[in-house]
Amino acid sequence: MPRAMQNVVAWMGVVLMVASLAWLEWTARQDETLSPRSASRHEPFGVVVLDPGHGGQDSGAIVGDFVEKDLTLDIAQRVDRLLQAQGLATVMTRVGDSYISLAERAALTNRIPKCILVSIHFNEGNKPVSSGIETYYADHQVTPGRPIIAWLPFLQRAALQMPNAESQNLAEILQEALITRTQAINRGIKAEQFFVIANVHHPAVLVEGGFLTNKEDTEKLADTDYRERIAVAISEGIFRYRDALRQRQSTMVVTGAQQTE
Repeated sequence: MPRAMQNVVAWMGVVLMVASLAWLEWTARQDETLSPRSASRHEPFGVVVLDPGHGGQDSGAIVGDFVEKDLTLDIAQRVDRLLQAQGLATVMTRVGDSYISLAERAALTNRIPKCILVSIHFNEGNKPVSSGIETYYADHQVTPGRPIIAWLPFLQRAALQMPNAESQNLAEILQEALITRTQAINRGIKAEQFFVIANVHHPAVLVEGGFLTNKEDTEKLADTDYRERIAVAISEGIFRYRDALRQRQSTMVVTGAQQTE
């Protein structure tokens, strides 16, 4: 084949690839608009995705009579009730003892515009003395243009250089609320690339509500009042985070108005 023809074929291939990637990104964005729940124009977010860890054949940690998948669902249902009672819409990644893959949980979250994700888990430590509550955020998350980034590794590397300040802020506020309400040992916030929080493009955190391998933690978790305190703390933290975003938006509006005068 003549070199000129080879060049034409090569360029046609590039054009087709770019067109295909653009189509994938457009359809992904269209899919997001199909959600029946969305925030108003003036709200930083209007939906909270609650993710009870594990489920179905994936039991999570099992220590004695404690099964992680049951505890995570119990806490998530309590948070769900508290948030809805105060007018904030919620979506549960699972509502019963069913298996939902991590990819399905992330995909569900990405289909909802203007939301946050709170994933609920419990720890299993190698040492029985390990105790307390910690909250994780992903240091880097995927971006809304994920179809093109997934196909072009150099764009993916560039996107991962962007820090994840929003999720870190959400983690800090939730962790503070949890420790205040429960008086548990404060294990702080930590950056970790857990799949379910790293593969969404909304603020996302993963709460570890205690160690099932610690006797004192499990004694507290056996108490329904204590589990309710965890749920109250998570809901309070979510509203505090929303208030902080509202305040930031108001400050930006005022600053912008002053600059135009």
